[in-house]
Amino acid sequence: MHIEPGIVEGAKIMLSYATATAALGYTAKLAADTVAEDGAASLALRATLASVLVFCFFEVLPHHPVGVSEVHLILGSTLLLLFGVAPAAIGLAAGLLAQGLLFAPADLPQYGINVTTLLAPLFATAALARRIIPPHTAYVDISYRQALQLSVTYQGGIVAWVAFWALYGQGIGADNLQQVATFGAAYMSVVLLEPLIDLAVLAAAKALNRLKGSIALEKRLYECAR
Repeated sequence: MHIEPGIVEGAKIMLSYATATAALGYTAKLAADTVAEDGAASLALRATLASVLVFCFFEVLPHHPVGVSEVHLILGSTLLLLFGVAPAAIGLAAGLLAQGLLFAPADLPQYGINVTTLLAPLFATAALARRIIPPHTAYVDISYRQALQLSVTYQGGIVAWVAFWALYGQGIGADNLQQVATFGAAYMSVVLLEPLIDLAVLAAAKALNRLKGSIALEKRLYECAR
């Protein structure tokens, strides 16, 4: 989902500064809410774990350039279910920044674009989770259908944002449209894997019931909503 350098240039990149500021500002608000509910130590630990995982998603798991961007296995819904929306958002933003600073400095000018592309779909996925997962259902007990809905929302959101940035930056020429379509088709293949990974991770968490109450995990993982 990294927008390639040169796709959005000049004055047009200013829009990404605004969208990133809004996304990071909302992340800060969510973080404050999490501190009030769960404490600063829990937020810090979960955000750190999420950041390490995101960095590994970018650098360790397979990733290939396709069309206007790259295809990564970024398990946004998995992070959301395990750690909660604020730690997941911090992890995505921090992991992306660390990857750029350490391994891909050419991506840093596009940080605002890429962080928006990661965070906006996460917030939409969190809103969907509140709607489709009943309050009496812990995350370890969600169904494949629910996991698939969350994955489609997150990965589809990433494809939509990448398409927006590519068309905003380069217009609607035939070649650009083809590049966007190629990326979208390749990236949505992740949807076939993510729900299965989600359910496998949740099954492991359910088996490790002694982790219930740990400050390293989202409370809703094992508990019903309050």
